[in-house]
This record gives sequence, C-alpha cells and structure tokens, in this order.
Amino acid sequence: MSGADKARKDAQPAFVLHSYPFRETSLVVEAFTRDHGRVALVARGARRPKSALRGVLLSFQPLLLSWTGKTELRTLTRAEWDGSYAPLKGRFSICGFYLNELLLKLLPRDDPHERLFEAYRGTLRALGGRQEHEAVLRRFEISLLRELGYAVTLDHDVESNEPVAAQQRYVYIIERGPVVATVDAPGNGVELSGQTLLDMQSGNFERSVTQQQSKVLMRTLINHYLGNQVLHTRQLLRDLREL
Repeated sequence: MSGADKARKDAQPAFVLHSYPFRETSLVVEAFTRDHGRVALVARGARRPKSALRGVLLSFQPLLLSWTGKTELRTLTRAEWDGSYAPLKGRFSICGFYLNELLLKLLPRDDPHERLFEAYRGTLRALGGRQEHEAVLRRFEISLLRELGYAVTLDHDVESNEPVAAQQRYVYIIERGPVVATVDAPGNGVELSGQTLLDMQSGNFERSVTQQQSKVLMRTLINHYLGNQVLHTRQLLRDLREL
C-alpha cells in the first residue's frame, strides 16, 4: 500500500462536532469518527453558495466522511448523509451542543473510541426522541469519563472494598471513589446516598434525589478533568431554565 493510500480514509461513519471559517470560502470541520476518533478536516469551498457540502455538514446527523492527509489538518474529499435523525430543537439542541463541547474539550484528536462513538450515537437518538434529558446526559457523561480512562467507581467503597449499601451515606473522593461518610471522611468530596450510587451504576435516574445528587457529582468530576476550560453550553442551559 502506498503512502497516499495509507493517508486516504473513505466513508468513515462520523458526526460534526463543530465547524468554523477557514480562509475565504472554506471551513474547518471538527468531526467525531468511529474508527479514528476526533479529526480536523478542511472542507474546501464549503462556504460557497452552491457548494454541495453546505447542506450536508450539519451537527447531530450521521455522516460518511472521506479525507486525505497525514497531518493534523486533513482535507475532506467527500461527505454524505448516512441516514437521518430527528432534528434537535430547543433544550434538546442545547443538550446536543453540550455533548459536542465535552468531546471537543476532553477527547484528544486521533484517539479512537468506538464504544464512545456508539454511546454518542445512541444519546443523539434519545435526545431526538425527546427522552428525559437529565438522565440521558448523566449516562453519557459516565460513559465518556470511563471510556477516556477516568475511573468512575460507583459499586463499592474504595477503602473497604465492600459493596455499596443503599441506605448508607458516602463521600465521593475525586480520582478515588466513594467512601463511607464518617466524621473522619475527607471534606473535599461530594456527599451522596448509596442508593444514588447504585442507581447511577444501573443507569436508573427516576428518583428525584438521584437526579439531583448525580448532577452534582458529575459536574464536580467533569470540572476536575476540564481543568481551566469552561463549558459555555452549561450557562445556556441555566439561562434557558430561568426563562
């Protein structure tokens, strides 16, 4: 196989995470692909009024993308729809952009994560079906952190190794996990019930207490791994709730 063939990728399942203008008529497209992770592609001429790419490179729609190049910025050669999903509207659209922002800021380029790709695909379907968005987002956040190698321990006490007990109170310590809440427990963790931990482990977010506590925990963990990066879509969701 020639070097040119190795640099060429054809019909890769993908989603557009973000795009921005490049030079006079082109776009840079940040795409999340199934087999190659997050890649940056130059879509030459995509901003021209008659470009065939204008109506294809849309967020939240399954695509097949082809490109060439071995540098960090490749050249998009073809883009076509791979079916279609229900469009995201209102709050669900902001939730979709929140997912994209998480991937842009936490997922390194050229780092394949096929299971995360499938989780993202399923999450978009759930949002398009107008499922309860808080539960949908929590499930994706847990999948994202676990897939990126951050241990999100929910089923046992990391000090005693005992299974989590539903009626017990725990403190979740960042980069460690839950420990039984005692007077000696570290004060810099997130306090929550054993039932919430068990609900999160099983993906069940029906209880209002689980919804509240899991949101605080996941926000704390994600903020830690983001470092100084700010999630702008969080503020949009807060503003929407206040309308």
